[in-house]
Amino acid sequence: MLGRWIILCGLWAAALPAMGLTIYKYTDANGVVTYTDQAVSGAQVFVFRDRMVERMDLRVKLETKKHDAGETLLVRNDLHAPVEIELKLEKLNNVVGASDKPIRWVLPPQSKIRLATLAPRDPAKPLSYTPKLRYALGDPRLVPLHYKYPLPWQGGPFRLTQGANGRYSHFTPKGRYAIDIAMPEGTPILAARAGMVVRIENAQSGRGNNPSGNYVRILHDDGTMGVYLHLMRGSVAVAEGARVAVGQQIARSGNTGNSTGPHLHFVVQRNVGLALESIPFDFRQPVDSLPNFAVGGD
Repeated sequence: MLGRWIILCGLWAAALPAMGLTIYKYTDANGVVTYTDQAVSGAQVFVFRDRMVERMDLRVKLETKKHDAGETLLVRNDLHAPVEIELKLEKLNNVVGASDKPIRWVLPPQSKIRLATLAPRDPAKPLSYTPKLRYALGDPRLVPLHYKYPLPWQGGPFRLTQGANGRYSHFTPKGRYAIDIAMPEGTPILAARAGMVVRIENAQSGRGNNPSGNYVRILHDDGTMGVYLHLMRGSVAVAEGARVAVGQQIARSGNTGNSTGPHLHFVVQRNVGLALESIPFDFRQPVDSLPNFAVGGD
């Protein structure tokens, strides 16, 4: 079965550009799911969705404190990572104290900051405005250091089924330099670099609601982040806020989320200014070589 996935993923990577390629999904009489570029009878069009969907609305939020003099706006960051924020105040009515320009700040982990205190121009009338908050994980002021990553798994050798700028799905800014490695479900996944665990998902079965499936996001000391996607349900062995060492087992590979078969999707990202983007990286050895994990320093 794994061989079929490898062949299919290789076919997609070598096929037409993603914008012009239609992928179909069908299940045969034996319950075997197949993905193909052929419109066979009973097949449904497979719609690709961005692999990274991280909802942080409850972890980074705008708070309004009303008082006799007016209102104070604060932003709270409950994550174990810095967050770049931008607050715009629009449709101002009877307001003083609002900035003419967007307010931007890098908020440290698990902290809050006061961004503005507003008051009514005419105290006899109510004030009104529309706040718009944008944010992105990470500190864009940090400069990534050169680092060659050990292979983040145990076992193999395995095969690279889609690399950087892959035509099937690695064409978005967040995933352009990602890699997909076909491997059996349950393969130990190891931290390729030391850092702080800032986000995990561990309860998703099958496709679920998140294209990423179960995942682990690790913040490195230079502001970059290693992200490991499509992990096995219940296998994530680290908690948010935990510090992990290079080579430490963090999970097991799976086939969850928007996955075309059992594999690990690994990507390195950084905040480039209110947006996460993938960045190029190198492994210390070829993917299909042994030994499978070269332990080294951060």
